[in-house]
Amino acid sequence: MEIKPFKAFRFDEAIVGDLCRCIAPPYDIISPAQQKQFRKNSKYNISRITKGKTAPSDDSRNNQYTRAAQYFNAWLEEGALKQDSTETIYAYVQDFQFAGTQFKRLNFIALAKLEEFTSHGQVRPHEQTFNNPTVDRLNLKRATSADLEPVFLLYEDPKNIADKIIENAAAQNPLLDCLDDQNVRHRLFPIIAKNDLNAITKMMSNKTCVIADGHHRYTTGLIYSRESANPAAKYQMFAFANTRQDGLVVLASHRLVANLGNFCFKKLLTDLKENFQITQFQFDSPATKLQAKQKMLAQMKTEYKNDKTAFGIYDAAGFYMAALKDKRTMDSVAPNTSAAWKSLDVAILHKLVLERLLGIGEKELAANNGRVEYIKDTENAINESIEKVDKGQKQIAFFMNAPKIRQIQTVADAGEKMPQKSTYFYPKMYSGLTINKL
Repeated sequence: MEIKPFKAFRFDEAIVGDLCRCIAPPYDIISPAQQKQFRKNSKYNISRITKGKTAPSDDSRNNQYTRAAQYFNAWLEEGALKQDSTETIYAYVQDFQFAGTQFKRLNFIALAKLEEFTSHGQVRPHEQTFNNPTVDRLNLKRATSADLEPVFLLYEDPKNIADKIIENAAAQNPLLDCLDDQNVRHRLFPIIAKNDLNAITKMMSNKTCVIADGHHRYTTGLIYSRESANPAAKYQMFAFANTRQDGLVVLASHRLVANLGNFCFKKLLTDLKENFQITQFQFDSPATKLQAKQKMLAQMKTEYKNDKTAFGIYDAAGFYMAALKDKRTMDSVAPNTSAAWKSLDVAILHKLVLERLLGIGEKELAANNGRVEYIKDTENAINESIEKVDKGQKQIAFFMNAPKIRQIQTVADAGEKMPQKSTYFYPKMYSGLTINKL
C-alpha cells in the first residue's frame, strides 16, 4: 500500500487552550448527551464539525454541513488550526485497561493512496455498511474538503518495524496527551527522521490492509476522489495498527430485536432446537438472575475458546445459550460463501435465526428500520440490554462473542464481508488529533 507522511493541521494550544477539550470520539458513537457536553467543553471541539446539530429550519443553504464548513474555515483563519511545517508520520499511542488487564495499542497516522475495492486490491473491507452514513460523510467532505477523522486499517508485520519506531517516538515529549472519560489515554508524537519515514513507507508498500473502522469514510473518499479535480483527493488520512500486537482488542456487538408481530418466544425456542443445542440458565430472584447471566456468559466464553459457535439469548423469562450442532447446516442457507464466513457467530445468527426464524432478512437489515438494534459490548451493555427487554422496549436480546482477528482477516482475504456491526474495535480512534486539509 502506498503511504506517505503529511503536514497535518492540529489545534494550536496558544489559541484554543486545553487541547483535550478539542478532541472527541468518532462521530458515529457520539450520543446526544455527549454531543451537548463536547460543545460545552470548547467552542473549538471537533464534534462541532464531525457531528453537527440539525435544526428544523435547515435548508440547502444553511444546514449541518454548511455550518461545519463555517466552523472549519473560521478556525483556520484565526489560527486555532495550524499546519505543521514538517512532513510527518504521527505515532498515536492509546493506553487503556480492559477486563482488568492493561493494554497499549500502537498506531501511526499517515496518508495513503485510495484504491477501489477489487479481489486483488491492497485494501479490503470486512463488514457490510449502511447507505445513509455514506451520504452523510460525503456531504461533510464536500463541504469541508478535508479528512477530519482517520479511517482505521489493520496490517500484519511480524517484524514490528513501525511498532519499534512508535515506541522510540513515544520517549519524546508528546504533541498531545489526553485522558478521555473511559480512562483511555491518547498520546500523539511526531515521526520525522527520514530513516524512520522511509522504513515505514517501505514496510507498508507490499502490505494488504483490512478496514477495521471507517468503512463509510473510505467509501466516501473513493466517491470524492472520483468527482474531484484535486489530485490531493486521491489520498486519504488513515490510522494503521499491526495485528501482531496485544493491544488490538475486538469487542462484540450484541443484537436487540423489537417490533416482531405475533412473536412467541416459546415457539422460537422450539424452532431453535432443530439446529442448536439449547442450554437454559434459570433464575427466580435478582441474586439468581445475576448468577444465571454469569453462567451463560462463562459458557459462551468456553465455547469461544474451543472454536465453537454459540450465542446467548435473553427474554424476560430466562437466559439461554444456543450452540450450533452441525456447521454443515450453513451450507444450505449460504451456499456461495467461504467456510470462514459460515463459521462466524454473527453470520450463523443472521442466517439461521434472524432471517430463517424471525423473518428479518438482509434487505430489512440494510433498511435499518429499527427492528434490530446493535449494542457495542462496553461495560454496561449487557445489563442495559437486559433492562430494555425487561421493560418491554425490546422483545429479545442476542449476546455475541467477539470475532477473532484471524476470522476477520480470513473473511476479508476471501473478498467477503461480515454482517454489519460484527466488530467493535476498542478503544476508538479519537478525532481532532490530526486533520488532512485537501
